[in-house]
Amino acid sequence: MKQIKRKKLSFAQAATYVALSLWSVTTVYPFLWVIINSFRQKGRIRTDSFSIPWPWTDSFTLDNYAKANSRFEFGQAYTNSLIISISVTVIVVLLAGLAAYGLVRYNFRGKRIVQGLVIASMMFPVFSTIIPVFRLEVVLGIASTGNRFLSLLAAILPQVAGNLSFAIVVLMGFIRSIPIDLEEAAYLDGCGVFGIFFRIIVPVAKPSFATVAIFAFLWSYNDLFTQSFFLRLPKEKTITLLLNEISSQAGVDYGLMAASVVLVVAPVLIVYVLLQKNIIKGLTVGAIKG
Repeated sequence: MKQIKRKKLSFAQAATYVALSLWSVTTVYPFLWVIINSFRQKGRIRTDSFSIPWPWTDSFTLDNYAKANSRFEFGQAYTNSLIISISVTVIVVLLAGLAAYGLVRYNFRGKRIVQGLVIASMMFPVFSTIIPVFRLEVVLGIASTGNRFLSLLAAILPQVAGNLSFAIVVLMGFIRSIPIDLEEAAYLDGCGVFGIFFRIIVPVAKPSFATVAIFAFLWSYNDLFTQSFFLRLPKEKTITLLLNEISSQAGVDYGLMAASVVLVVAPVLIVYVLLQKNIIKGLTVGAIKG
């Protein structure tokens, strides 16, 4: 039997692994600390916040989660967040996909200008446009109406605009790598523009579409700045606005705050952990395809 030679680890590689390990500890530990203290009694957090409260110890309790669910409307906040995030994701994926396909496959007057504007729009922070956008939506009768669904729509539109540029750039890179022969064959078989897009481009570029959808969903779900402008009433609050409210009301009740943070952040972490392979694949596959 041939012996497999193990590649020696160089000093630079070892130093890189050590640095990355330390960085991962500093990143993961704060959230683990929050999870641990969400199961700890209120009075024990200040005096003993680093030991693990096992179910058979006196410090372990589920009261923090019960208190969080009884004091705050997590169900309604989750519903509002999901309505906004799913709507933003669907609209961004559809519009960005069509725009990227048109910019890659079609030549028209002003194409370079449009591409430059798409890239340039990524340089403008949301802070610089939120006031005129808010005033425009008030004039159109969308924002500050007291209607829950109109208010959610008022938050959806700026988030769609804020995510489009990134999505278009990502999808353009992948669509450009797709052989045009596939589209020509579909065109000869009688497919129109939309038939080619939905039957050829979308299935082939599925990893990149998945990446765009994941980022759009997470950015929309975690957005606090835009939602704080358009969602003012209690029935309109999203999960990020609710967490901001909890942090101002809970005061020194660190157990309640820790439980609330876990309830807000855990779903996002689960989604990211389950779909991280799609994110990495979608961002890199367009760069290595012929």
